[in-house]
Amino acid sequence: MVYLFKIVLIGDGGVGKTTLRKRFMGEGFTASYLVTIGADFAVKNVETSDGTQVKFQIWDLAGQPHFKAVREGFYRGSRGALLVYDVTRRETYEHLELWMKELLNNAGAKVPIVLVGNKIDLRVPGRDHITTEEGLQMKQLLEDKYGVQVHFIETSAKTGENVNTAFITLADMILKAVKE
Repeated sequence: MVYLFKIVLIGDGGVGKTTLRKRFMGEGFTASYLVTIGADFAVKNVETSDGTQVKFQIWDLAGQPHFKAVREGFYRGSRGALLVYDVTRRETYEHLELWMKELLNNAGAKVPIVLVGNKIDLRVPGRDHITTEEGLQMKQLLEDKYGVQVHFIETSAKTGENVNTAFITLADMILKAVKE
C-alpha cells in the first residue's frame, strides 16, 4: 500500500523553499533566485523510516505578500507542511507566526509541521543570524500557542544537509497522525 499525502512548503520569499524541493527531487542546487508565481508542484515517492511507501504531492507556495490570495486555495487538503525560514534573515523568522496562522486558517485541519531553518551554510560568526536555540524556542512557541505537532530541523539546500531528513520526518509525522 502506498499512501498519498499533499504537503505544502511555506515561508517568506527567498528562504529557499523551491531550492529545498529541487534538492529533495534530486535536481541539485541553483544559486539564482527566481520568484515562484502562485505555486509550483512536484511529486515524489519516498520511503519512511519504518519502510512505509509514501507519495508526496509537494506544493511549493509563493512567499511574496501579493500572492496571499492565490495561496489560500492551495492549502486545502494538505496533510503536512514544511515551514521554512532563512537563518540569515531575521524578518523571515519573525514572520513564522503569520505563516502558521495562514496555514491553520486555510488547511482545514491542524497538520504536522516541520519547522526548517534553512541556509545554515551561510551562517557567519559575529552576524545576527538565527541560532539553533532560537529555532527550538520557536518550535516550542508554535506547539504551545497553536496546539500542533512541530519538529525542528536546520538544513542547507546548497549542501543538501538534512534536506531528505526534513521531508522523511514530515512523512513519519503524517503517518503517525493518520494511524492514531
